[in-house]
Amino acid sequence: MTTAEPLNVLFHRNVKSNQTEETSHNAEGHNNLHAEDLRQWEKHAQRVKLKALEQVQDQLSHILDKALTESVQPFTQIQKAVNGKKVKPVSSSQRMDSGKVFLDRPSLLDELFEISHIRTIYHMFIAVLLIFCLSTLAVDYIDQGRLVLEFDLLFYAFGKLGTVTLAWFVMFAYTLFVPYCSLVLWGSLYHRIPSKLGLSLGMGFVLSAAQFYVLGHFPIHVVVQNQLPPASRFIVILEQIRFLMKSYSFMRETAPVIMKNQPKEGESPRFPTFSSYLYFLFCPTLIYRESYPRNTHIRWKYVGVTLGMILGCLFYGYFILVRLCIPVFRPSNSQPLSKRTMVLAVFHSILPGIMLLLLCFFAFLHCWLNLFGELLRFADRMFYKDWWNSTSFANYYRTWNVVVHDWLYYYGYRDFLRLSKRKCRTAAMLSVFIVSAAVHEYAMTMCFGFFYPVMFSLFAVLGAVFNFTMNDNRQSPVWNVIMWAFLFLGQGVQVCLYCQEWYAQIHCPRTGNSFLEMVTPRSWSCSYQT
Repeated sequence: MTTAEPLNVLFHRNVKSNQTEETSHNAEGHNNLHAEDLRQWEKHAQRVKLKALEQVQDQLSHILDKALTESVQPFTQIQKAVNGKKVKPVSSSQRMDSGKVFLDRPSLLDELFEISHIRTIYHMFIAVLLIFCLSTLAVDYIDQGRLVLEFDLLFYAFGKLGTVTLAWFVMFAYTLFVPYCSLVLWGSLYHRIPSKLGLSLGMGFVLSAAQFYVLGHFPIHVVVQNQLPPASRFIVILEQIRFLMKSYSFMRETAPVIMKNQPKEGESPRFPTFSSYLYFLFCPTLIYRESYPRNTHIRWKYVGVTLGMILGCLFYGYFILVRLCIPVFRPSNSQPLSKRTMVLAVFHSILPGIMLLLLCFFAFLHCWLNLFGELLRFADRMFYKDWWNSTSFANYYRTWNVVVHDWLYYYGYRDFLRLSKRKCRTAAMLSVFIVSAAVHEYAMTMCFGFFYPVMFSLFAVLGAVFNFTMNDNRQSPVWNVIMWAFLFLGQGVQVCLYCQEWYAQIHCPRTGNSFLEMVTPRSWSCSYQT
């Protein structure tokens, strides 16, 4: 009995130890299984999250597309009831006759900047601006032993602002009074005299002559006669174009209304109020309306931040030119012109070119237009759409600058179709392309002081080809990559050629004033590049 008891005790201990080891092994296996299930669940949750985000993004895109479509062609698909009978759906020709409808909506970037991930990209650009400032300070300190930023190029570019202000005031005063008074005079006589066509032709001829002299010849004379620097030229020429487009829209929108609405006996014709026309000359749109959707108040903090961003973009562009363009294209660093040097120069210009493009978009189409929109409580801030997501150049041209696109669409493309009885859509599109390219080239020629049709060639030739080949049928993301690649190359070509021509005009000036010499680029034959 005494011997058996230790054996039994030993046996029970072994059994307990085996059970303990088995229990611990089972627990460890259970924990491993639980961890594996947890990992699988996390992967599943991540997939569900991504799928939900994609669905939300698709829904938001659908809602935005629907809203944007309704803003151009509002309520055209809704059947209306008239006298208890349903009217047939509106046809495409009737939709062409509907004008632009303004809605209360913010700019797309203002909405996107509410997302922290998108705002980080904005912070990255600010960081690059700080790096530009530090690099300029470091180079100036090493070369010249000073730690002061000098903006000689900036002061030169915006020189003679007194002359610019005077020219702007003359153009503004003319645009404010002459078209409005001409409309009132024509409208007061239109329904009183029998010769309506003669009155319209005579008044149109007089107004066209005045427009040609004050808004056509006068700005060019100021720019050329006073030899304004580039940025000052930009101000005068762009304001010239803006006043021409604004005055045309005012006449184009109000004259047909006066012709259709004959006043009753003893009543005077109804004209647009002077205050509405004055508001239109400053509000950020080129389509005239008697009234626009307005905000309830001005957000002064938003005004201050937007003004700061405009100044930041101005200095950003200055540093890009000083650090990335001038050191490469100045004559002292130029190499003999060859295929190799030209290709290298183009690809070297891609980075500053695309940065300048983004800066121009952000500074003008977002900051500048939103600044005036906020000060005037103008509620419709759809100055652009999501052009960066375009998979076709046709969509890019429609969404890059909605303000100008609306003017070209309603007064160029649509009127051309109306005159051709909607039979020449391709010709209408090409005519809009040519007019837009010619105006862009005119602005570049007047602002730089030389004729070098790079913009016209890229816009009217290659742009028109891409518009028809890379059309809206291209939906794959690959086409978005292709669109950006062509955009990069186009900006590189423009920056490269315009910089070369700028220095060639300085170091190899014209010896005569013949037409052939004025239109021939100096960079093709300038001696310092040979």
